[in-house]
Amino acid sequence: MFRSVFAFALLIAMTSPAAADTAKDFAEERERMVREVIARAHATQMMTGISRIDPNVLEAMRTVPRHAFVPEPLRAFSYQVTPLPLGYGQNLSSPFIAALMLHIAGIEVGDRVFETGTDSGYQAALLAEMGAEVVSIEIVEELANEARVNLIETGYGQVRTRIGDGFFGWPEGAPYDVVLLKEAVNTIPDPLVEQLAAGGRIVAPVGSLNGAQELTRITKDEEDGLTRERFLEVRFSPLQGGERI
Repeated sequence: MFRSVFAFALLIAMTSPAAADTAKDFAEERERMVREVIARAHATQMMTGISRIDPNVLEAMRTVPRHAFVPEPLRAFSYQVTPLPLGYGQNLSSPFIAALMLHIAGIEVGDRVFETGTDSGYQAALLAEMGAEVVSIEIVEELANEARVNLIETGYGQVRTRIGDGFFGWPEGAPYDVVLLKEAVNTIPDPLVEQLAAGGRIVAPVGSLNGAQELTRITKDEEDGLTRERFLEVRFSPLQGGERI
């Protein structure tokens, strides 16, 4: 079923003027996407407790060209509020989930952020646009290389990308103010907790690796104690790393 839907979408995209016009700015489409993100925040506030996404997150989404991080045949669908396939068994998260994760993380200018799952580089670009110092790691070498090119071409070459296993973090860049785990885990990997600064936040989908998870924020206090807050049921692919490889 997924393959037939994808094939149909691919056929439409390849014949779409939006796909053919690679120089198009898509500013109006980005604004519509942001309005939809705002609407979804209102619609889910009874579950998340969040009625308003951080304006800095929304401004970054208005600025970063999401279409530049989407495979060209699917570029016509770049600003729909849905996940998009990237190949290699990976997906680009929906804009609402990307926005919600950044809001929950409480990103501030100058924050040192470690991200697992660079995928195409879009969320790393949002973080950089918000003034964060970003280290992003991707286990799929082909995706990591594509992401690096995407980030350079869109003006976010300051993002430090690495090919490797995000389960173990990146000690050279620690401590981190924020860790974004963009794959499902049943427990937070110990190396990521260890590399988190006091007062730092981990945002991750925590729960079943084969079903639903809860988007969770873990905050580390000065005594290395951890506080957990749960926001929304989500479904992410499992973290490709640690004991699974």
